[in-house]
Amino acid sequence: MRLPQSDGSLVEFSLPPPMAWSFEHARWNRVAYAAAHVVADARASVSWFDSGAIDWDTTLAFRRHLWDLGFAVAEAMDTAQRGMGLEWPQARELIRRTAAECRTRKGAAMAAGVGTDHLNPARVAGLRDVRQAYETQIEAAEAAGAPIILLPSRALARAARDEQDYLGVYGRLLEQVREPVILHWLGPMFDPALAGYWGSADPSRAMNACLDLLRTHADRIDGIKLSLLDKDLEIEFRRQLPPGVRMYTGDDFNFAELIAGDEMGHSDALLGIFDPIAPVAAQALNHLARRDTEAFHRILRPTVPLSRKIFESPTRFYKTGVVFLAWLNGHQQHFCLLGGLQSARSIVHLSDVFRLAAGAGLLRDPELALHRMTRLLAVWGIEP
Repeated sequence: MRLPQSDGSLVEFSLPPPMAWSFEHARWNRVAYAAAHVVADARASVSWFDSGAIDWDTTLAFRRHLWDLGFAVAEAMDTAQRGMGLEWPQARELIRRTAAECRTRKGAAMAAGVGTDHLNPARVAGLRDVRQAYETQIEAAEAAGAPIILLPSRALARAARDEQDYLGVYGRLLEQVREPVILHWLGPMFDPALAGYWGSADPSRAMNACLDLLRTHADRIDGIKLSLLDKDLEIEFRRQLPPGVRMYTGDDFNFAELIAGDEMGHSDALLGIFDPIAPVAAQALNHLARRDTEAFHRILRPTVPLSRKIFESPTRFYKTGVVFLAWLNGHQQHFCLLGGLQSARSIVHLSDVFRLAAGAGLLRDPELALHRMTRLLAVWGIEP
């Protein structure tokens, strides 16, 4: 086949031989959440530029795929297009259905993202509104039996005047939750509306404010997911965490190195990239559990450039690459996203993702992937 390049030329590409992966499970020595995507209902008669509809059966089948590989599922997160097509009523139903499915499967685990995204963005919200919005979603998740991930809030970013406002809102919430939660700090590369979160545009100052919260409420916090794509800041942060509080890496650029860790500690994982690379990541985590760090890095090494391509700027559109690979691998029958977001990346970008995924051994049925990629290229006027 011929694949387009950034200079407009076409280059010949042949799929490498498929790789065989063993899925014998070891008892992992890292906590590993995969933030899972949702499958749109491509046949629903809805406006793609509104929120779309969800194919519930296929969406839940993908979560079973992740559980079968050993991952916990992080539900209704950024990867599920939260705030970019997935609205709160859909997210609430997604949490309910996933939690119910999780309870039927021995050893399965999940946690659910809760935030303030049902607030009307056209209305100026105060800190009390923000807190009450969080409480509404916390109540819904707890009623479903889902552990909680406290998502960052665009409304809080607008309403807060300084770090004390953040500490006040989060402190009140942490006093109310039934069990320890995971906090999520999502950087502006993922969502520009979250710039200056924790009261400062200076990451070090913001980190110190967040650490104050973690130290004060350590008994109510399982960990913090850091999605800043800053390896050095994450290492500095995790070395200052209070005892018992985990660092969950959300760094889709440097995840392998951060999960492996160093002599002073490691990061656990809550990653969007685990969605498309789950089979390979599971094999790598098996080796890490057996203390075979060399094999862990050898297996994950080809997935790092793939992840950096999928998450390249503008990073918030990485969901397109995630769903693209789910389609190529037969997990769903179409390449559509909520809100029409499949149009967010170019055919050159998608061709690079295809090439890198093939090189990493992530096309489980190369013949199917080749057929679907050929059809997609034809839509863009690129014939074999």
